[in-house]
Amino acid sequence: MSRHVAIVTDSTAYLPPVALQRHRITAVPLTVVLGDRALEEGTEISARSVAQALQKRRPVTTSRPAPTTFADTYRKVAASGATEIVSLHLSSEFSGTYDAAVLAARHSPVPVRVVDTGMVAMALGFCALAAAETAEAGGDADAAVAAAERRAAATSAYFYVDTLDYLRRGGRIGAAQALLGSALAVKPLLQLADGRIELLEKVRTASKAIARLEEIAAERAGEGEADIAVHHLAAAERADALAARLRDRVPGLHELHVSEVGAVIGAHTGPGLLGVVVAPR
Repeated sequence: MSRHVAIVTDSTAYLPPVALQRHRITAVPLTVVLGDRALEEGTEISARSVAQALQKRRPVTTSRPAPTTFADTYRKVAASGATEIVSLHLSSEFSGTYDAAVLAARHSPVPVRVVDTGMVAMALGFCALAAAETAEAGGDADAAVAAAERRAAATSAYFYVDTLDYLRRGGRIGAAQALLGSALAVKPLLQLADGRIELLEKVRTASKAIARLEEIAAERAGEGEADIAVHHLAAAERADALAARLRDRVPGLHELHVSEVGAVIGAHTGPGLLGVVVAPR
């Protein structure tokens, strides 16, 4: 019997629904806790609701899926005909999602390869797409994992936030870095490095920060073929304008995705987020 490798990821990959459907990728939802209500990302709470709650200074936290949620997912995927599963997740530096998937994989009816990609948002989504395309071409789980890891190694993610306060509150960036940004009244540019968020540059104004974000993304894409994603939270006009400029500046652009981040990432970055993921092919 030929092998059927199924790809599982989590809701922070922010893959367009059409891509999930086309490649038969299953996304396990993380949870956002708004006040005393636990809500599933993507189905029960929107990023806009989180942005509004943050602006009103209401408590917003996030939590990983339970191992039983992953176990149920793996059983359903196996029942649909999968003989192997590759489960790709956001950086373990941000969430216990990877650990929950590892626990569940031990009880799966078919072998599961769980991968900490070190990525998040479409940086994770591009890894999932690479794995799915490899599986569709007949590759086994090892080949799908290798494709995802190659994509992760080549992918860069940069983003601008209006304030570091939300990242500090959620423990995603050090208090010293957050205080530095506030004390100097600078606009921070951040990057994803080794699965963690790090301060990349400090820029004096929002307009200069966004211009610098564009410049860095275009330089990273270079002349070769690349996929790009532009993310935002409650900043659609900024995101559309940035995407239009990158479309003109990147000669080897293959696909360009523009989307609002989901509730989980939005809870930690706050309104005004503008991010760019560059994934050379």
